[in-house]
Amino acid sequence: MAPDRAVAAQARPEQEFFCFRVGELRFGVPSENVLEVFRAGLLTPLPRTPSFIMGVTGHRGEVLPVVDLLRFLSKGEARIGPRTRLFIGVTGSIVAGVVADTVLGLRRIPVSEILPPPLGGDAAAEHLLGVVHGTSTQDGINLLNFHKLLQTARQRAVAR
Repeated sequence: MAPDRAVAAQARPEQEFFCFRVGELRFGVPSENVLEVFRAGLLTPLPRTPSFIMGVTGHRGEVLPVVDLLRFLSKGEARIGPRTRLFIGVTGSIVAGVVADTVLGLRRIPVSEILPPPLGGDAAAEHLLGVVHGTSTQDGINLLNFHKLLQTARQRAVAR
């Protein structure tokens, strides 16, 4: 008989994150907030939208706004190229495509390795759940509070 998921989680407290890279930054989003990953196609720009909304794209009969995390977090600007991927992020009723230069995959991260976001940091720190420092073989990962990020993005887009 398999152990109950809650019991297993308490025995080895880990969280699963969808990890990806945009520009030089590595991010992780709780895996329950990611529905699908697909190749970036044509984007249709929208007038009078915040700069972090790159436009909209069609996917499986849905029209999705596409978010540039680098612009949203004031860390630069993402570029759409032939290898660029979008992932469909969801929280509550909010659904959006998010730009990813490279998909790093799903990672199970022990809760004990997640450090709190830096204090007194820039505005990006308010959208972090925490950070995981890298090892000698990989860089650290910024773990996003995706629910708060998408809610804030929606509020900024609607306020215009």
